[in-house]
Amino acid sequence: MKKSLFIVVTMMVSFSMLAIAANDKKKKVVAPTAPARTVLANSNDTLSYAAGMAQTNGLIPYLTSQLKVDTTYMADFIKGFNESMDKGDNPSYNAYAAGIEIAKMVKERMFPGIDKELEGTSEALVRPKFIEGFIAALKNDTSIYNQQTSASYFEARMKASHQAKQEKLYGANREAGKKFLAENAKKEGVVTTPSGLQYKILTKGTGPIPTASQEVKVKYEGKLLDGTVFDSSYKRSDPITKFRCNQVIKGWTEALTMMPVGSTWELYIPYELAYGEHDQGKIKPFSMLIFKVELVGIEGLEAEKPAEAAKVPVKAAPKAAPKKAAKKK
Repeated sequence: MKKSLFIVVTMMVSFSMLAIAANDKKKKVVAPTAPARTVLANSNDTLSYAAGMAQTNGLIPYLTSQLKVDTTYMADFIKGFNESMDKGDNPSYNAYAAGIEIAKMVKERMFPGIDKELEGTSEALVRPKFIEGFIAALKNDTSIYNQQTSASYFEARMKASHQAKQEKLYGANREAGKKFLAENAKKEGVVTTPSGLQYKILTKGTGPIPTASQEVKVKYEGKLLDGTVFDSSYKRSDPITKFRCNQVIKGWTEALTMMPVGSTWELYIPYELAYGEHDQGKIKPFSMLIFKVELVGIEGLEAEKPAEAAKVPVKAAPKAAPKKAAKKK
């Protein structure tokens, strides 16, 4: 009985040892093959190796910051690099690689850019349909749109969405400006031109009036309707600013080409003659602007210096005759 039990236990231990050995064999990790040792056989090999390594200066930061490559997957980058280098000028591979590059552009710039423009509107992009339309154009599939009709439809919808968004956000600026100008036009001394520009003469100059193409020297301060000063040359170390009359907003051009040098005017510029629907940071769309403008001078037309008095020769006074010495008595 004891002998049989010993045999059974021995067999069980043997089977266990065999099983452990088998498991250990399965778990055994094969050591990775060591990379082939680089051999630089001559000076050209050495130069080439050094050149290749040198040209990677700054590459890793570029990959991570610009191309958004996770360096955890550097082996995959190297694989793609080697594959591309091995393909050379293979047309098929070049087309494939270009497709990857354009897809990256669409994903990271094009699609998000349009999507951002549509923020705050009732419109939205559907990514799969965007891709379908993109590929249809590449395949010259005109079953729904051709290039021209799709572009026209897209531009019209984007313009309408933009206008609706601008109206919703900044329409009140336009109405406030209209109301101010209507009331301001009734005030004493305020002149309204056919374009809608209003001005009031604070100081009447007597100098020449610049043309649109001439460069002028001015001092100025610009305010929003609520009194916020958004720009002022008076706050600079040199308060005089130079520019051509036709290089500024329409309201300024019109006013400057009516102002004699030495004038100081207050301008009330409707948004159409200012920045219109464009967002200029502190100046929001449809904003009417108020400026104080001093026209200091016109470049190249400085006031002439007074002519020097002609030097008329003055006849010298006759010299007094020398006194004769008194005779000695």
